[in-house]
Amino acid sequence: MSKVFVNITLSLDGYMAPEGMTMENWEYKNWGAKWGALMAWIINQQYFRENLKLGPGGETGPVNDLIRSTTERIGANIMGKRMFDQGERAWPEEAPFHTPVYVLTHEKREPWARPGGTTFYFINDGPERALELARESAGERDIRIAGGADVIQQYLNAGVVDELEIALAPVIFGSGRRLFENISDTVPGFRIDRVLDTPLATHLRYVRA
Repeated sequence: MSKVFVNITLSLDGYMAPEGMTMENWEYKNWGAKWGALMAWIINQQYFRENLKLGPGGETGPVNDLIRSTTERIGANIMGKRMFDQGERAWPEEAPFHTPVYVLTHEKREPWARPGGTTFYFINDGPERALELARESAGERDIRIAGGADVIQQYLNAGVVDELEIALAPVIFGSGRRLFENISDTVPGFRIDRVLDTPLATHLRYVRA
């Protein structure tokens, strides 16, 4: 059976995104610079640049291989409406997922197909239904819970997350959207499966204990 996993970058103090991060207000509390520092580890990796069509070049090596293997295992993505709304403004026409993407929302909207194999489906029936549809479309490949924090928390609390892949960046936000809030004490435990350390991020992989 396919795995359900989370793959995100966190600040050193546990935030997924800085306070006030919206595409409409780049200057709020300097969030653009904070986000840039958080994601510095990935920007110049060759596979990431290829996937977003940022041009040739980029670094190769263990981190690049990690990005490639993570991306290639994904058969479907699940995300929340807030993440989709911000991404709709920022993603290129060929959205960077290349899979079905199930968006948890109360808004009714027809599927939105993009070049390159990404189709967004807008799910009004809750996280369980989104996961059911994602499993059907992913086949033997895995399902990524892409974000934001509240969506990841829902799936953690439901006990369906098999793996956590976290790139822990050495930056401090002080405020924003935390990943590990509102977590039930019944969430299954995890064990460390892999650690890859670099100057820009420590890459941690946890699997269900």
